[in-house]
Amino acid sequence: MSLASLIALRNPSIKKNIRMARIHKTPEEVISKALKNGLLMAGTISILLFFYLDKKGGPVELIPLIFITLSFILYKFNMLKIKAAIIKRRKEIDKDVLFAGRYLLVKLNSGQPLINAFIDASKSYGIASNYFKEIVRDIELGKPMEEAISDESENSPSKKFRKILFQISNALKIGIDVTNFLEATLNEIADDQIIEINRYGKKLNSVTLFYMLFAVVMPSLGLTIFILVASLASITVDLTFFFVMLFFLALIQVMFLIIYKSIRPNINI
Repeated sequence: MSLASLIALRNPSIKKNIRMARIHKTPEEVISKALKNGLLMAGTISILLFFYLDKKGGPVELIPLIFITLSFILYKFNMLKIKAAIIKRRKEIDKDVLFAGRYLLVKLNSGQPLINAFIDASKSYGIASNYFKEIVRDIELGKPMEEAISDESENSPSKKFRKILFQISNALKIGIDVTNFLEATLNEIADDQIIEINRYGKKLNSVTLFYMLFAVVMPSLGLTIFILVASLASITVDLTFFFVMLFFLALIQVMFLIIYKSIRPNINI
């Protein structure tokens, strides 16, 4: 048994994460690629470090330990790409999940059977349509509808989309009208999105206050006071100082742009 197969056997969650990330590879292939990339990068860094320490008379005997440590860290870093793909897909689905659910509800209220509603939803816009395509494909291959919906619910990275599919599956198992369950779930998701928007407004006020303080007021006042003190104390301020200040100001601006983007809810209105 290879090392990749052994890791996959001891970590069954990797298989589920790969399905959620829609990576069309086996766990062994993903793990093997992560191991190879980790070893290659760790080997390159260790060789460069060996020549540097050998030239400076450093402790080259630590290179094997450094290589093993770097290999493990870089392997874990490469495996984080799976979780990054899951997070990206979850954000994309959450952005369109309410529209996809309402589209499905409209089709059902118009009198269409559930399977026809799924087929039409699979041809609609948005990334959520890909999940409806998976359900339709499984049904066409002979899987019972309840099982196909349940399987897709388990492999969806979006809690909101899982909630919709779970309610549909639950209604089918009980044998009652799907539209009532679906409409109640969509209303709940809409209420949750309103709460997210309200929270975003509160966060936005706090971040904007810090932005005005650290990116506008303090740099302008600080620079003015420094130039005034420097002129009184006959301190020479060259062009390098202003370039360094410009660099830090640009860094602060980028940092706040990232913060603004990270707190924004993934909602389409």
